[in-house]
Amino acid sequence: QVQLLESGGGLVQAGGSLRISCAASGRTFSNYIMGWFRQTPGKEREFVATVSKSGGVTVYADSVKGRFTISRDNGKNTVYLQMNSLKAEDTAVYYCAATLSYGSRRESDFSSWGQGTQVTVSS
Repeated sequence: QVQLLESGGGLVQAGGSLRISCAASGRTFSNYIMGWFRQTPGKEREFVATVSKSGGVTVYADSVKGRFTISRDNGKNTVYLQMNSLKAEDTAVYYCAATLSYGSRRESDFSSWGQGTQVTVSS
Protein backbone atom coordinates (compact mmCIF):
# COMPACT_ATOMS: atom_id res chain seq x y z
CA GLN A 1 0.00 0.00 0.00
CA VAL A 2 0.93 3.63 -0.35
CA GLN A 3 1.08 5.95 2.65
CA LEU A 4 -0.77 9.26 2.31
CA LEU A 5 -0.52 12.54 4.21
CA GLU A 6 -2.83 15.48 3.57
CA SER A 7 -2.02 19.11 4.26
CA GLY A 8 -3.27 22.60 3.51
CA GLY A 9 -6.66 22.61 5.17
CA GLY A 10 -7.92 25.61 7.09
CA LEU A 11 -10.53 28.30 7.46
CA VAL A 12 -11.68 30.28 4.43
CA GLN A 13 -14.56 32.64 3.73
CA ALA A 14 -17.37 31.66 1.41
CA GLY A 15 -16.44 32.49 -2.16
CA GLY A 16 -12.76 32.02 -1.43
CA SER A 17 -10.24 29.46 -2.58
CA LEU A 18 -8.04 26.86 -0.96
CA ARG A 19 -5.67 24.21 -2.23
CA ILE A 20 -5.08 21.02 -0.30
CA SER A 21 -2.33 18.54 -0.99
CA CYS A 22 -1.65 14.89 -0.37
CA ALA A 23 1.89 13.53 -0.34
CA ALA A 24 2.41 9.83 -1.00
CA SER A 25 5.21 7.50 0.02
CA GLY A 26 5.86 3.81 -0.13
CA ARG A 27 4.70 2.08 -3.28
CA THR A 28 4.99 3.62 -6.74
CA PHE A 29 2.65 6.60 -6.71
CA SER A 30 2.08 6.61 -10.46
CA ASN A 31 0.58 3.11 -10.31
CA TYR A 32 -2.44 4.43 -8.41
CA ILE A 33 -5.56 6.27 -9.36
CA MET A 34 -5.96 8.98 -6.73
CA GLY A 35 -9.11 10.39 -5.23
CA TRP A 36 -10.47 12.89 -2.77
CA PHE A 37 -13.40 12.22 -0.46
CA ARG A 38 -14.95 14.33 2.28
CA GLN A 39 -16.94 13.71 5.41
CA THR A 40 -19.00 15.78 7.81
CA PRO A 41 -20.08 14.63 11.29
CA GLY A 42 -22.93 12.16 11.20
CA LYS A 43 -22.70 11.59 7.46
CA GLU A 44 -21.07 8.98 5.28
CA ARG A 45 -17.86 9.74 3.44
CA GLU A 46 -18.67 11.39 0.11
CA PHE A 47 -16.83 11.08 -3.20
CA VAL A 48 -15.35 14.35 -4.47
CA ALA A 49 -13.00 13.63 -7.37
CA THR A 50 -10.54 11.22 -8.92
CA VAL A 51 -7.58 11.59 -11.25
CA SER A 52 -6.08 8.92 -13.47
CA LYS A 53 -2.55 7.59 -13.17
CA SER A 54 -1.18 10.02 -15.74
CA GLY A 55 -3.39 12.91 -14.64
CA GLY A 56 -5.11 13.08 -17.99
CA VAL A 57 -8.56 11.96 -16.89
CA THR A 58 -10.51 13.51 -14.03
CA VAL A 59 -13.95 12.78 -12.63
CA TYR A 60 -15.94 15.00 -10.28
CA ALA A 61 -19.00 14.81 -8.11
CA ASP A 62 -21.79 17.01 -9.43
CA SER A 63 -21.65 19.09 -6.27
CA VAL A 64 -18.12 20.31 -6.99
CA LYS A 65 -17.96 20.21 -10.80
CA GLY A 66 -16.79 23.52 -12.20
CA ARG A 67 -15.45 24.71 -8.83
CA PHE A 68 -12.88 22.08 -7.82
CA THR A 69 -9.89 20.81 -9.78
CA ILE A 70 -7.97 17.65 -8.99
CA SER A 71 -4.45 17.26 -10.31
CA ARG A 72 -1.31 15.31 -9.61
CA ASP A 73 2.45 15.64 -9.95
CA ASN A 74 3.98 12.17 -10.26
CA GLY A 75 7.47 13.63 -9.96
CA LYS A 76 6.57 14.94 -6.52
CA ASN A 77 4.32 12.01 -5.53
CA THR A 78 1.59 14.51 -4.73
CA VAL A 79 -2.08 14.97 -5.57
CA TYR A 80 -3.84 18.30 -5.21
CA LEU A 81 -7.36 19.58 -4.87
CA GLN A 82 -7.85 23.20 -5.88
CA MET A 83 -11.13 24.45 -4.44
CA ASN A 84 -12.65 27.69 -5.75
CA SER A 85 -15.93 29.46 -5.06
CA LEU A 86 -16.17 27.65 -1.77
CA LYS A 87 -19.51 27.32 -0.04
CA ALA A 88 -20.42 26.66 3.56
CA GLU A 89 -21.61 23.20 2.55
CA ASP A 90 -18.06 22.35 1.43
CA THR A 91 -17.04 22.33 5.10
CA ALA A 92 -15.75 18.84 5.86
CA VAL A 93 -12.74 16.71 6.61
CA TYR A 94 -11.11 15.98 3.27
CA TYR A 95 -9.37 12.66 2.71
CA CYS A 96 -7.14 11.56 -0.12
CA ALA A 97 -7.17 7.93 -1.12
CA ALA A 98 -5.53 5.56 -3.57
CA THR A 99 -6.97 2.78 -5.67
CA LEU A 100 -5.99 0.38 -8.43
CA SER A 101 -9.63 0.23 -9.61
CA TYR A 102 -10.21 2.33 -12.69
CA GLY A 103 -13.37 4.44 -12.68
CA SER A 104 -14.43 3.71 -9.13
CA ARG A 105 -16.12 6.22 -6.85
CA ARG A 106 -16.75 3.69 -4.11
CA GLU A 107 -15.01 4.17 -0.81
CA SER A 108 -14.57 0.41 -0.48
CA ASP A 109 -12.44 0.27 -3.66
CA PHE A 110 -9.81 2.60 -2.21
CA SER A 111 -7.18 0.68 -0.26
CA SER A 112 -5.05 3.49 1.16
CA TRP A 113 -6.26 6.56 3.05
CA GLY A 114 -4.75 9.63 4.59
CA GLN A 115 -5.67 10.93 8.03
CA GLY A 116 -7.71 13.83 6.66
CA THR A 117 -7.47 17.60 6.70
CA GLN A 118 -10.19 19.94 7.94
CA VAL A 119 -11.62 22.54 5.59
CA THR A 120 -13.99 25.06 7.13
CA VAL A 121 -15.87 27.59 5.01
CA SER A 122 -17.42 30.47 6.92
CA SER A 123 -20.54 32.09 5.52
